Amino acid sequence: MKLSVVIITLNEELNLARALLSVSGVADEVVVVDSGSTDSTREIAESGGARFIAHAWEGYARQKNFAAAQAAHDWVLSLDADEALSPELIEEIRTVKQSANEDAAGYSMPRLPYYCGRWIRHSGWYPDRKVRLYDRRRARWVGEYVHESVRVNGAIAELRGDLLHYTCDTIEQHRCTVDRYTSLAAQEAHARDARWALPSMIVLPPWKFFETYIVRAGFLDGAAGLTIARMAACYVYLKYAKLRRLQSA
Repeated sequence: MKLSVVIITLNEELNLARALLSVSGVADEVVVVDSGSTDSTREIAESGGARFIAHAWEGYARQKNFAAAQAAHDWVLSLDADEALSPELIEEIRTVKQSANEDAAGYSMPRLPYYCGRWIRHSGWYPDRKVRLYDRRRARWVGEYVHESVRVNGAIAELRGDLLHYTCDTIEQHRCTVDRYTSLAAQEAHARDARWALPSMIVLPPWKFFETYIVRAGFLDGAAGLTIARMAACYVYLKYAKLRRLQSA
């Protein structure tokens, strides 16, 4: 199996070198598709041996499908710039390359997040399996606004090594992420003609906190787990508040 690693970027100078280094032992090529970086993303990509392609932003799923289409090989490993392969996952991918499961059209892997200085293994954030290694002839990215995913036409095999996700270094970064993604989620709901409801805004945020912190054992993640639960509740509230604003416009 020949493997193309594809990464989409926008001002990722703080993350990209780590991602490129982690795939250096498994990639037969690396393609970086950038949507207008003004930092040193391009220089880092090219110095790391990647093929750099500038392409205007089309949305997460479309941008990732475009990136996969630029690859020289049909088997694609799609990474975000703030992700990296663990040593265990590197060895598994090497094994897949040597003796791939011919029935598999894609492979899922657990994603382990690093948040505010610690690894998060609860709170509903782990194992958070993602299909990132796939045959582009039998799979494509879907999702118009947010929470894009790979839809596979065929069997999905499971890998055990972790995909490392370097999320937020500070709570302020988390707040900015919540603000950005709730705007996208509200736009998606509005496009589906979903209706906001006052009971949802009242009941669902506290339930989300309880689910994250208690049901999904966020308390085992320490102070970070408490923050994650609060942010999860905030996410739900803001999504409905922004949907209400869109429908009132």
